[in-house]
Amino acid sequence: GAEQREKQFRAHPGFGDRRGGVISARTYFYADEAKCDQHMETFLRCIDASSGSSVEGFSAIKLTALGRPQFLLQFSEVLVKWRRFFHQMAAEQGQAGRAALEMKLEAEKLQEALADLGIATKAESQHWFTGENLGVSGTVDLLDWNSLIGSRTKISKLLLVPNMQTGQLEPLLSRFTEEEDMQMKRMLQRMDVLAKRATEKGVRLMVDAEQSYFQPAISRLTLEMQRRFNRDRAVIFNTYQCYLKEAYDNVTVDVELSRREGWHFGTKLVRGAYMEQERERAAKIGYEDPINPTYEKTNEMYHKCLDYILEEIKCSRKASVMVASHNEDTVKFTLRRMMELGIHPSEKKVCFGQLLGMCDQITFPLGE
Repeated sequence: GAEQREKQFRAHPGFGDRRGGVISARTYFYADEAKCDQHMETFLRCIDASSGSSVEGFSAIKLTALGRPQFLLQFSEVLVKWRRFFHQMAAEQGQAGRAALEMKLEAEKLQEALADLGIATKAESQHWFTGENLGVSGTVDLLDWNSLIGSRTKISKLLLVPNMQTGQLEPLLSRFTEEEDMQMKRMLQRMDVLAKRATEKGVRLMVDAEQSYFQPAISRLTLEMQRRFNRDRAVIFNTYQCYLKEAYDNVTVDVELSRREGWHFGTKLVRGAYMEQERERAAKIGYEDPINPTYEKTNEMYHKCLDYILEEIKCSRKASVMVASHNEDTVKFTLRRMMELGIHPSEKKVCFGQLLGMCDQITFPLGE
C-alpha cells in the first residue's frame, strides 16, 4: 500500500496544489480524461500555429496536462528504485563513486547476486542478459540495465528488489488497476498523436520538465518518443533542469543511449522553475533535497551539461540544444564555445529560448 512507497513519490496533501512557491511555470490538474483530450487539442492547435508562422518552429507540451499525474508518480518510483538497485549492485562489486556510465557489472556476478537475494534463479536471469541486452564484454552497464524495463521486455510483474532500509524484498512494479492501465495507455496515445503532428508539420516538440518526483517518468516517456521520431532529425526535445544534483548524469546517460541507437538527441537546458517548492517538500516529507545547494553549483552544472552537448554536436552533428536562459554569462559562454568548436548558427543545432520582454538587453544583441 501507500506506506510502502518511497517518501519522495508519495502523494502528500500539503503539496496537492503544485502552484505553491512556483511563479514561472503553468500547472495542470487532472480533472478527467475528457479534460486531457481538450489539452491535447490545444497543443495540436499550437503545433499548427507554430508551423504556420515559422520554419522549423517550436511548440512546448506538459505531460501532466495529458494524463493522471498519479501514474507519473508511480512510474517514476519504479525507475528510481530500479536505478538505485543497479548502483547498490555496483557498490557491492567495488564500483561505488564512479560516474554513472563507468559502472559496469560483471554479468556472472550479477546473476549470482540476483540468485543469492532470491530475486531470480540463475536460469531465469540468464535470458534477461542475452543478445541486445548484454554488452559484448560480458558486462552490464546502466543502459543495458534500464532497457530491461520497457515495452519490449517480458520481466515478470512480480520482479522484486531489496528495500535498503528494511532488508526485505518488495515488488518493484506497483500493480495498476485496469482503469489506471487504461489511463496510462491514453496518455501514451496522446503523446503519439502530438509527436506525429509535429513531425508532419516540421515543428520541434519540446516536452517541459516538471517536479522531480514526476521527472524520471516524463524523461523516460520522452526518450521513447525520441527513439521513434528522432531518426532523421531532432523532432522531440527533452528538458533537463540543471538545478538538480543528477542533471549531468542524466544528460550523459541519455546522450550515450542516442549514440548507441543512432537517433538524434534533442534537448532544452533550463536552470529550473520549482526550487522553493521542491526544497520545502523534501524537508517536510523527509527525503534528500534534489536541488544543488547553491546558485553557483547550478551555474556550474548548467555549463557542464551544455559543454557536453556542444562537444557532442561537434563530434556527431546528431544533437541539438536549446539554451533556455536569461543569464548573460551563459549566453556569452555558449557563443564562445560555438566559435571554438566550429558550430555555425546557420546549422540550427544551437538555439536560444527566452521569455518575451524579460531580458531585452540580451535578446536583441543575440538576435543580431
